[in-house]
Parts: sequence; structure tokens; C-alpha cells
Amino acid sequence: MAVIQRRGRRIMMTDAERDTYLTEQRTCRVATVSADGRPHIGALWFTWDGTSLWLYSITRSLRWSQLCQDPKIAVVVDDGVEYGELRGVELSGEAAFVGEAPRTGDDCPELDVPERLFAAKYFGMDVMPHDGRHAWLRLSPETITSWDFRKLADPA
Repeated sequence: MAVIQRRGRRIMMTDAERDTYLTEQRTCRVATVSADGRPHIGALWFTWDGTSLWLYSITRSLRWSQLCQDPKIAVVVDDGVEYGELRGVELSGEAAFVGEAPRTGDDCPELDVPERLFAAKYFGMDVMPHDGRHAWLRLSPETITSWDFRKLADPA
């Protein structure tokens, strides 16, 4: 279970708001750390199943190799242009590798839900296409922080 946000409760998303937001958004930024402590951040597509964030990453990426050495990860999903529109979610914890890498479609019941959600969200399909270059990472967050600055607006 994730740690509850203490600061910014006034602008914190409810669980339902957060789930809707993560389901609707398409791109996240993923932060990993190299062996010498240098951060690496890259954009990635994802899906949210209500409990875990599922990331579909190229297995020959810097992100993947860094996570093989150190599974600590932070992910930000955010949007908004003007200050009063800013909203987002930060999730952090340790990434888990799920299924074969790279993914070719071997039977893996744990991937049934994330692959169905991902295929519908990004490809408009019922079945996940596999390219033999990507594989799955699951982030079951230890901490979740959210913000929605639209909640600061006066209802006048």
C-alpha cells in the first residue's frame, strides 16, 4: 500500500480522480538512476490498472539497463499549461520485470489485464501486438503524490 500524501491535501486528487486521470493520460516521464548516481529521465507510454502502473519499455534502452542494476524508479504523469490548470501524479518505488524480455506473447496470465488495457488505449485493439523489442515493468508504488491546481480556483 502506498504512503498517503501529507502536504498539499487541499489540491490532492481523490483516489477516484487519480484513477481516472491515470487512465486517461497517455505519456509519463520515467526517472531511473545509474550506478554512479546520475538520473536519467525519458518519456514512455503506460497503463494503470487501479493498483499498479505498467510500463512498456524497450529492453535495449538505458532505462532498462539501469533498472536491471537498481530497480528504484519514479514516474510523473502531468499536464496543464497555466498555473491554475496544473495537475499530475508522481509514483515511486521499485520496478518489477514481468513476463519474458523481450515480450513475444508467451502465455503470462499476470499480463492479461495490462496488455488488454494497453492495446485498447494505444492501438484501438483487443489484443496486444508484440514486436520482440519491448517488455513489461510493473510499478506497485510505495508512494503516490498528486496535485490538481484547478481545486484552488474560486467557485465564484
